[in-house]
Amino acid sequence: MNCRTKHGYNMPMGCALGNMRCLVAVMLACAVAQSSARAQPSPASPVSSIRVTGDAKVTARPDRVQIDIGVSTRAAQSQEAAAQNARQVDAMLAAVRKATGPAADLKTISYSLNPTYQYHPNGEEPTITGYSALNVVQVTLDDLTKIGTVIDSATQAGANHVQGIQFTLRDQDAVRTAALRQAATRARAEADVLAAALGLKVVRVLSVEENSPRVIPVRAYMGAPRTMVTAAAPTPVEAGTLDVTADVMLTVEVSPTAR
Repeated sequence: MNCRTKHGYNMPMGCALGNMRCLVAVMLACAVAQSSARAQPSPASPVSSIRVTGDAKVTARPDRVQIDIGVSTRAAQSQEAAAQNARQVDAMLAAVRKATGPAADLKTISYSLNPTYQYHPNGEEPTITGYSALNVVQVTLDDLTKIGTVIDSATQAGANHVQGIQFTLRDQDAVRTAALRQAATRARAEADVLAAALGLKVVRVLSVEENSPRVIPVRAYMGAPRTMVTAAAPTPVEAGTLDVTADVMLTVEVSPTAR
């Protein structure tokens, strides 16, 4: 089938329909492009911000102590060293429980049984001279007035290693919260001061980063191992104080102060 143009030429009907389809396709493509251009958001303007850090330290008096007390034994045979160590540890634990009562918590934190050597010159192989056993028990106590009594009772019963004393808190959350609150308050105050000094004002808080508050325990170390006690008074141990620290990093948005 043919169709006549305005110039009098005959054009096949299929060609006319093909041109119409092309025109429709072009119009649809232009409409989609315009719609996509309108849908793209305009680039956001940069946000002016200030980043500051606030830190705090809260000091508290400890109300809990952990005492590491050990028994070290030596013998020619490993079984003998272990058996002797077990007898002395049992005696030590009984003495500590008698001194502290049921309130104390006792647990073994380390145990070792190793050969002892004699070393020779000129690169010769060392020879085993015996065996040593070491059992360390941690005593957790909330009554700090009994520290000296516990140490003396343990050494009298056979303990020959008092490796360390660590003071801490029963409830650390309250002190940690106080340190974190102080650090956040100081960070915000510094942000306000910096903004005011630059002729700006704080609009909002953009981000907050905090380092978990850290409890810095107080450690008291004993000197040489105590093997016998002659003084009537208990061994004196001072608890002192411990520190809880916190750090907060604050990022705030700022804008010019209205004139």
